[in-house]
Amino acid sequence: MSYYRELSDSDGKELVRTARLIVIEFLTSKNKKRLSDDFQSKFSFKSGVFVTLNDRTGLRGCIGFPLPQKRLCDALVDAAIAAATEDPRFSEVKQTELDEITFEVTVLTPPIEIRVSNTLEYPAKIRVGRDGLIVKYNSFSGLLLPQVPIEYGWTEEEFLGHACEKAGLPRDIWKDPKTEILRFEGIIFKEETPNGKVIQQKL
Repeated sequence: MSYYRELSDSDGKELVRTARLIVIEFLTSKNKKRLSDDFQSKFSFKSGVFVTLNDRTGLRGCIGFPLPQKRLCDALVDAAIAAATEDPRFSEVKQTELDEITFEVTVLTPPIEIRVSNTLEYPAKIRVGRDGLIVKYNSFSGLLLPQVPIEYGWTEEEFLGHACEKAGLPRDIWKDPKTEILRFEGIIFKEETPNGKVIQQKL
């Protein structure tokens, strides 16, 4: 997990700028951008990653990979394209929109299952401002990134409830012993304005 701590602000700028270029190329030509050898080498470690697009009204697309099953350079390409074209909640992003959209890249640590003897202990085992959550119940699964509860001002218990809803489940299903709750952390880099300065978001 050391790669997570070692990402610099310049690395974050490169990831966000590249995510934007990936989407521009795909919307223009329907081709996946070929990344430079240097970029592929620098981001060759396996990592979960999410790409988030926002416009002036709010979320415009968010897709990613929670598990470190792909090299970050490869996962970034697939996540960026999917965020712009495959999020089922939104229509496909048009090229003319890109000057009104900010790009955000969240690099994830591997999810860790939270172990408790009583499910009511879950809120005390997570921390808003640090953790993202994955809820699993039978074939259902839902994920919320660490920045989401900050944006909405949720408590830990509210965060759990909304993660359950994201999975298509009742809000209190986290109290069921058959439910799995996993947490992860994320380092977030984002444009302050469309195509503007890239900063690391501190939660």
